Amino acid sequence: MDMKDITADIERDHIDALLDTLHGLPVDLEVEGIIDRIAGLDKRVRRSMEETLAEFDLTHGEFKVLGWLRHGPHSPGELAENADLSSGAMTNRIDQLERAGLVERTPDPSDRRGIQVTATQKGLDLWLTAFAAQAEKEKLFASTLDADEKRQLNSLLRRMMITLENRVPGDQPVC
Repeated sequence: MDMKDITADIERDHIDALLDTLHGLPVDLEVEGIIDRIAGLDKRVRRSMEETLAEFDLTHGEFKVLGWLRHGPHSPGELAENADLSSGAMTNRIDQLERAGLVERTPDPSDRRGIQVTATQKGLDLWLTAFAAQAEKEKLFASTLDADEKRQLNSLLRRMMITLENRVPGDQPVC
């Protein structure tokens, strides 16, 4: 057993303390630990993302729209469907982005009645800068793992994700 394995057995986090209070209850403590740790990491990643987006004066919804538009123009309906929003809510979001100079509306070349929403260069640059800033912060979350451990963790999480995606038909990825 190497030092890393010994340290992992000695070090405890707040989830270990919670699990100590659950002994004797009809619950699988290993499963509970996995789920609680994933939830705790998710909370910290979300908080980090909120801080990053605030630095760039973006909401999460605006960030997502700009991310979708980096692949090219979309109709407001497509954007609303991607975001699982009403057309009115998406119109408000597009209005805000347009006022900020981050997107523009143009006529749809294949439908005279339709419009397309396109990210401006300013919008694409802002999205990329915010994305890169968050990616730098996210390195901290995995910084205690070496390259092999990162690959192993990714493989395990992928297996869990595939299982859940296959069990919940119609469930769409959140990212």
